[in-house]
Amino acid sequence: MGRLAAASLAGTAIEFFDFFVYGTAAALVLGPLFFPTFSPLAGTLAAFGTFAVGFLARPLGSVLFGHVGDRHGRRPVMFASLLLTGCATVAVGCVPSYATLGITAPVLLLVLRFLQGLGLGGEWGGAVLLTAEHAPERRRALWASFPQIGPAVGFLLANGVMLALSAALTDAQFRAWGWRVPFWAAGVLAAGGLLLRSSLAETPQFRELSEAGRRASAPLTEVARDHWRLVLLTAGALAVGYAVFYTVSTWALTYGTERLGVDRTVMLACVMAAVAVKGAATPFVAMLGDRHGRRPLCLAGCAASALWAFPMVGLLHTGRPSLMFLGFLGSLLAFITMFAVVAAYLPELYEPRVRCTGAAVGYNLAGVLGGALTPIAATALSEGGGSGPPWGVAAYLTVVALVSLGCFALLPETLPDAVRSEAPRTAPA
Repeated sequence: MGRLAAASLAGTAIEFFDFFVYGTAAALVLGPLFFPTFSPLAGTLAAFGTFAVGFLARPLGSVLFGHVGDRHGRRPVMFASLLLTGCATVAVGCVPSYATLGITAPVLLLVLRFLQGLGLGGEWGGAVLLTAEHAPERRRALWASFPQIGPAVGFLLANGVMLALSAALTDAQFRAWGWRVPFWAAGVLAAGGLLLRSSLAETPQFRELSEAGRRASAPLTEVARDHWRLVLLTAGALAVGYAVFYTVSTWALTYGTERLGVDRTVMLACVMAAVAVKGAATPFVAMLGDRHGRRPLCLAGCAASALWAFPMVGLLHTGRPSLMFLGFLGSLLAFITMFAVVAAYLPELYEPRVRCTGAAVGYNLAGVLGGALTPIAATALSEGGGSGPPWGVAAYLTVVALVSLGCFALLPETLPDAVRSEAPRTAPA
């Protein structure tokens, strides 16, 4: 289990490095480089529009790779998705700016961002299922949480490289070529991830399905026919997590640097510190999910997200690093209270024969609802609000959190009472 968890964590970290480095670049440089004829606000919105395309592609990727995972195994998904995302990310770093290619430049950016999202849409289902279906039932949330640490590691890698380049280079150098370096580095990381995953075994549950001849012939059709309500509920339930995370990790960077005049490195450092604490807390929160159930933690995380939205925006608006960090940390701890257990929760909600498709589609549809639109909506809501805090952003997050709370309330608990009473109180050695 340790080797499986490490390989899943490493793979998701690499894929989310690819995905997050684009979000940071969109917040900091892509607007003026690829949409120079737009006003500063319109350029930022256009850059976030290309960012959103990746989320729109993720459900399509979950359908494509979910079919592979349910028909041919979880293991092939982990290779194909990582290869696609890595190649697309390296290519983003090679696209000339608008000054060189004209309108072709942002079009290429859109296409490559779509391919990034397509690959990431398959990654989560493959990595999580490979871990969750190998894990013992009473420790499933704990072991399945390791792929969920990957996004935090990927974010820290992406922003750490951006922070180092931003500090070491002049603004002109960073805009000319410095922002491209993390995209080029993605190729090396992807090669390492493929090597690490080369020795992983297929899951016992999929092998049993294959041997019994019970694999789904058309997984998406079965999910749409028999589990459509579950897909919609899981998508709505998880939307708040995406909304919170991308408000903190993407929109806040733009708001802090452009509206508050906070130095770019200070903003990145505040967000990175909060994400680091969130990542470290993930397995410990997951252990609570093995003791008390998945649903109670998800409900608590939604409620905390709603209650903390206004304090977070107020703390951000101060422009003081310590207070901004506190605001970000509260939001991300509410986020991880939900997302530490969803890697076990979602697979348990779906039957094994369509699990890769159903869980991944629900998870990635939530990304469209909560992640794709949030930076755009938050940017629009924060404009024209005068000199006060952008309370419209807080109201938006509160509404999304309440909708997600209602969806979680309609989902069942999946951890049996007998397992809950025997769940471990400490992490395995």
